[in-house]
Amino acid sequence: MATRNIVLTDHQSQVVDRLVASGRYQNASEVLRTGLRMVEEAESAYTTKMNELRAAIAEGEEDVKNGKTRHFTADGFATYLSERAKGITGTKRNT
Repeated sequence: MATRNIVLTDHQSQVVDRLVASGRYQNASEVLRTGLRMVEEAESAYTTKMNELRAAIAEGEEDVKNGKTRHFTADGFATYLSERAKGITGTKRNT
């Protein structure tokens, strides 16, 4: 295992000390490894979400390129959304 020296703020140091004192963690290294695992999971989720967003944007751009778009006035768009909402809520009530 690699050894690293890190600098913590007073608050961070107190948090580590409190977690070790609680008995949940045996030492500061365990606390920091757990924190790093949480960061790694959050970064992975962020990357997944960004990739999904990029794919959705690419799909939308492809739809525009292929002419699969609609043009609305403000009132027309409001009407379209209302009709879609009625369809969705009507479907949910029937199931």
